[in-house]
Amino acid sequence: MRPTTISASLLALLIITGALSGCLEKDDLIIEGVIDAQDDTLTIAYITQDDYENPNEDPQVLADYLSNELGVTVELYHVTSDGMAIQALRFGHADIAFMDGASAWVGWQKYGLDVLAADQKSDGRTYYNAHAWVLNGTDVADAYLDGNDTTDPFALLEGKTSCHTGWLKSAGMLMPMGYLIGNGYVEVVGDVGDISSLRDTITTHFSESSSIPDKGTPYYGYDGAVKCLSDGTGDVAFAKDSTVDSYCNNDNASENEEWCLDVEEYIKLPTFGQSPSHPVVYNPDLISVDAADIQAALAGMSQSDEGVVILNDLLSTDGFIITEAETHLGSYGSLVGEIPGIDAYYNDKYEIVIE
Repeated sequence: MRPTTISASLLALLIITGALSGCLEKDDLIIEGVIDAQDDTLTIAYITQDDYENPNEDPQVLADYLSNELGVTVELYHVTSDGMAIQALRFGHADIAFMDGASAWVGWQKYGLDVLAADQKSDGRTYYNAHAWVLNGTDVADAYLDGNDTTDPFALLEGKTSCHTGWLKSAGMLMPMGYLIGNGYVEVVGDVGDISSLRDTITTHFSESSSIPDKGTPYYGYDGAVKCLSDGTGDVAFAKDSTVDSYCNNDNASENEEWCLDVEEYIKLPTFGQSPSHPVVYNPDLISVDAADIQAALAGMSQSDEGVVILNDLLSTDGFIITEAETHLGSYGSLVGEIPGIDAYYNDKYEIVIE
């Protein structure tokens, strides 16, 4: 972004005007285009707390690290949710924020935010694949394994009892339902503008006994969904590609869950799509430090001892990959966008009000 030159007299006038009105701030000048957004301070929107038992979990260590790498002042901007982080980026109160994939997608679609980088999972990927899991020997498994393109396993899921990881979970509900609705396997039941119709859609297409568990109940989460399939409660579990191996195929068999079947009993149907890892999000119109420099600093963290400690203890990742919104969020967004009422749901969840 090319710096804008301000004459001394104009700058003095702005300062005097701000002092008199009490409401002229740097953010206002940036938005009006009077001054350039770039300066020597990088601000990170981050969910912080008052005390940290482990000093390495204090986000200030990340701020200090990036300050040293970039040669600029790095500050933390306290937020309590991803919605607040989106607001901070949208109005220039922060330059970057760490958030989950769904929140980043909302910021990208609604407010023009973009992605700088994405954290890596344990296998180096910046995503995981969402799948339906069924048991070997069932009609759905046979339709997938018979090598006959005319026998469609997804078509046979109708009427089965489904096991979801929870309400509105990505791999456990949003992605499979978005795929099945978008490809004509499932018809929406109820108001297409109301997210609650998704529950009726699931219980109508699959079964009234389908498991949509609450947190803290036996079938909640990835392990709960596969347990639901394993113990015969359900016929199909919606989870991610690594779920069965994580709980039922460990090198040390004693680490497997007691409800696990033999790993060969689980059949993974073709993927619905990619669910993104947590990205680093920014506002390309108001970023204060060159985006490429920030990307280089994040990508280089895995190459230094100090950076590795921060990655592991604070950010729970092995590293960052440089990317952008279309690449990182496109597949996920195309599926989630098929969910009835999802726009209204996110509008309510991430509504930003100018105070």
